[in-house]
Amino acid sequence: MEFKRGRYSWVLRPLLIIYDLAIINVLAYVFLNFNNQKLYFFSFEIFNNKNVLYFIYSIIFWLLSTHFLKFYKVYRYTSVLNILSLILKQFFVYTFLVYAFEGFFRSINIEVTVTLKYLSYSFIAISFVKLLSYYILKSIRVYLKGNLRNIVVIGGGESVNALKKIFREKKELGYNIQAVFSNTHDENSSGSIEDSFNYLENNNDNIDEIYCSISDLSEKELNEYVRCANLNHCNIKFIPNTKKLITKRYKTDYYNYIPVLSIQEVALNNEVNKLFKRTFDIVFSILIIVFVLSWLSIVLFILIKLESKGPLYFKHKRTGINYKAFYCYKYRSLTTTQESKGTYVSQNDKRVTVIGKFIRRTSIDELPQFINVLKGEMSVVGPRPHMLTYTDDYSKKINKYNFIYRHNVKPGVTGLAQIKGYRGEIKRDKDIINRVKYDIFYIENWSLLLDLKIIGQTIINVVKGDDKAY
Repeated sequence: MEFKRGRYSWVLRPLLIIYDLAIINVLAYVFLNFNNQKLYFFSFEIFNNKNVLYFIYSIIFWLLSTHFLKFYKVYRYTSVLNILSLILKQFFVYTFLVYAFEGFFRSINIEVTVTLKYLSYSFIAISFVKLLSYYILKSIRVYLKGNLRNIVVIGGGESVNALKKIFREKKELGYNIQAVFSNTHDENSSGSIEDSFNYLENNNDNIDEIYCSISDLSEKELNEYVRCANLNHCNIKFIPNTKKLITKRYKTDYYNYIPVLSIQEVALNNEVNKLFKRTFDIVFSILIIVFVLSWLSIVLFILIKLESKGPLYFKHKRTGINYKAFYCYKYRSLTTTQESKGTYVSQNDKRVTVIGKFIRRTSIDELPQFINVLKGEMSVVGPRPHMLTYTDDYSKKINKYNFIYRHNVKPGVTGLAQIKGYRGEIKRDKDIINRVKYDIFYIENWSLLLDLKIIGQTIINVVKGDDKAY
């Protein structure tokens, strides 16, 4: 678990998990003691040590149930009612799991009331410590001035002012407003929105969270805040003016009655899924580099050099994950080695060489991007990366929530939008809108099978000779 400044959750949550597992197993031994029971599976007696069996069962299913119910996802702004609701849900789910264990081994002869007593005592002990830790942290924030989060608020308006009031009056939440930046010339403001970027750069070690009023910021400014938060490992949250702006793509938390949005962790950024996808990317890119690029690069080097001067590869800056710019590689298909600002290559473009037309039509020019994949800058499948200038231009034509969400994952060599026909030159607003629509669908519905399907369809399209949209 990543350590975050000013937070105890990286220590507290593991301790609470260990305590809870200890309680449910120690009390199981006291009340149930399965070693005194005969455990039969059909007609065979199994498991010499029945307590060990329940110990393994309880750990696995306690961790699974708490994960899906988000039992340990308790934050400083979480209300007591929400905590009690979590405890109640977990109690019912785990009660079902314990009775399922006893029901599976029908030879277990434990009274229903004894099991219920075991569960009741367990959850009383678990609830007591869970609530105690919650109130201890609140007391630390109020009386000892510890466990504080240093925050910066960007923007103005009714929602922002209401949120600032909550932060200042509810000391038990532990939010310490370091600075407020707004263009409304508020007397309590630390400066304009433009001034905030210098402040964040000079105080990045002392900031835990950035709160941005979306309606007060341009797309470019929002992108810069997202990039800044990513580089400095601090949270970024968005303050909407109305609840109508809230979508499932953003996690919504309520600070009293004020909704605050934060970028939802997508399936692609889950640690387990990241490991699977990264492993697949490494293996696939190595295979392409070793068995295709190794000989193809030599052939194309000769052909490209015979027709025009310049390097084999063409490097161009693109927008990557969290708006981080990187150099994307292609086989050079143009007579020029300089990228024209804000212009894709169009059909009948005079800069395209003869060999360039062939490698562009067959998408061979994209193959060097597997070097980017191996370096970790791209993935085999994902939203296609845009020019830096196009990122700014397109963001003005698309819902800004969608555009930020799109850049929360690594760009890909191919993607769902590309196999659906939305690739290359963008001639109409409809093209980029549909491209982002498919990108969002891919992010929200990712699976390894979907990646394989997209790769397979990409190969089919290339073999069929579908014209490449410049």
